[in-house]
Amino acid sequence: MTFQDLNLNTPLLKALDEMGYTHPTTIQHRVFSIAMSGKDVCGIAQTGTGKTFAYLLPCLRQWKFNKDKDPQILVIVPTRELVVQVVDAVKALTTYMSVEVVGVYGGVNINTQRTALETTGADVIVATPGRLFDLVMHGAFKTKFIKKVVVDEMDEMLNLGFRTQLKNIVDLLPAKRQNLLFSATITDEVEALMETYFNDPVKVEAAPTGTPLENIIQTAYEVPNFYTKVNLLELLLTEDTSMTKVLVFAVTKKLADELFEQLDAKFPGTAGVIHSNKEQNHRFNTVKQFKEGNYRFIIATDIVARGIDIAEVTHVINFDTPEVPENYIHRIGRTGRADKKGIAITFITPSSKPQQLAIETLMHYQIPILPLPENLVISEVLTDDEMPKVYMKNIEPKLPKKHEAGPAFHAKSAKNSRVNVKVKRKDTMMKKYGKPIKRAPKK
Repeated sequence: MTFQDLNLNTPLLKALDEMGYTHPTTIQHRVFSIAMSGKDVCGIAQTGTGKTFAYLLPCLRQWKFNKDKDPQILVIVPTRELVVQVVDAVKALTTYMSVEVVGVYGGVNINTQRTALETTGADVIVATPGRLFDLVMHGAFKTKFIKKVVVDEMDEMLNLGFRTQLKNIVDLLPAKRQNLLFSATITDEVEALMETYFNDPVKVEAAPTGTPLENIIQTAYEVPNFYTKVNLLELLLTEDTSMTKVLVFAVTKKLADELFEQLDAKFPGTAGVIHSNKEQNHRFNTVKQFKEGNYRFIIATDIVARGIDIAEVTHVINFDTPEVPENYIHRIGRTGRADKKGIAITFITPSSKPQQLAIETLMHYQIPILPLPENLVISEVLTDDEMPKVYMKNIEPKLPKKHEAGPAFHAKSAKNSRVNVKVKRKDTMMKKYGKPIKRAPKK
């Protein structure tokens, strides 16, 4: 099947042709006809399967020009990076259409976004939940013209704590609308929200989480410790010339920064680091430098696993094995996109064996283990987390036998205090009068 076989108009077909897209992915062609019928849709597909175009194509195909400045299409996503990605996708698809798209997210001045919506308006709004709700409350745009609502990465949205904002937003939308939800996993919470706010949605499943992506070659190395992993990464980047655009995932922000410091000295000016503690402008600039090829690799945490769509990522390296098995799928889904082959490499330490097992159980697939390179330097230096734990032995106090024990503590204390008072009074009288004073007998 090609995009010509779908009921697309000429402007969309021309834009797709210029972008080099000929064949729709599984999720794209399965969702299209259902979405065009006006029914609610629940798309279940993991990262890297073309979900963005799966909901944008039918929404834009049914969009009609309107003089009103208020939006007809609303797309809600969990992160600011994903907002930018979807906005770029809308702009690329509407090159030959008069569609105005605006992206809004937190971390920037809300008044600038409010002014843009009030003056220029938008046909399509792409937003994170918190900022979207604030703009609606400020009266930046009217919701009554919204005909299609897309909630992308629903499971991640709920993981980030946006349940309340989502419910508040949905309550403000017109009752007569089409809902399109996309999620990598369908949890009980996602099901509950669909039952409450959706109208008998049609489920479309394509490559759900746990299905290894066909275009990605997965391999792993068993590595003893952190600094040996650093040595291995340096060795691979030095010797493998095919690693031209590499995403390196670290499990925490602290480890991402430490790894960047280690590698920046070895590969100056070719690396970037991105995580939630970095300022927004830094994050956007790092992604831009990576997309344009100025950075050969960037080190990231899982915050970008679903929020960055970068073409032609050659390799994904899991420097740390993710704690959540589903995050492994989202990470490796950054490569092997648009029918191109990709490579995913995972470094496995003895402590991460349980995570490896959980990932392989989820995928029903055993990741091949490669032998370590012969010229790899095995480090004997350990981090604080890798140092063996030292436990102090608790010594039980030796209690006296029952017949050896004296009176209770409070009894001894009371007796001693009375004796001490009498002695003190006697000493005081001797010093003052030379002898103790005899008290007169009581009558």
